[in-house]
Amino acid sequence: MFNDWKQEKAKAALVDEAQAMADRLAAGKPHLRDGYAAAAWFWAASHRAAGKELLALSDWKPADLARFVSATQTKIAALRKARDYEQSDGLAVWLHTARAVTEPRIAPPVREIWQLLLSTGQNADAMAADLAAEAGLPAPDFRSAPKGFDPLPDAD
Repeated sequence: MFNDWKQEKAKAALVDEAQAMADRLAAGKPHLRDGYAAAAWFWAASHRAAGKELLALSDWKPADLARFVSATQTKIAALRKARDYEQSDGLAVWLHTARAVTEPRIAPPVREIWQLLLSTGQNADAMAADLAAEAGLPAPDFRSAPKGFDPLPDAD
């Protein structure tokens, strides 16, 4: 019974964490959303170059998702230690997305995050292209939410 309560508390914390990001993006200035979007698209391009399609996270096997979550948490911690907050925030978008695949209660705030990122302008695209060029990657050529996280039709 105590373990069930602990697991429920942990899941609720993950939902709260994703909602906090969605709220921060919704309340933030456009350049904040542009930075998050650019970093998220950069990470998608980086993983694509390594043979992993982040836009298809919902199709990944559970073991692969678990490894991705673990590796991503480690990478985010390293980026934050190095004070590379913009890159870590972009990677955190993917962390929340991967968690939402396995925990449906996280999906609504993640869907909101993607709605906000997809509403960014050309600056986000240019920033993503610059980040990719600096890393020797082709410019991200996509502007879509991961499979299963498209914004709802009635979302503004």
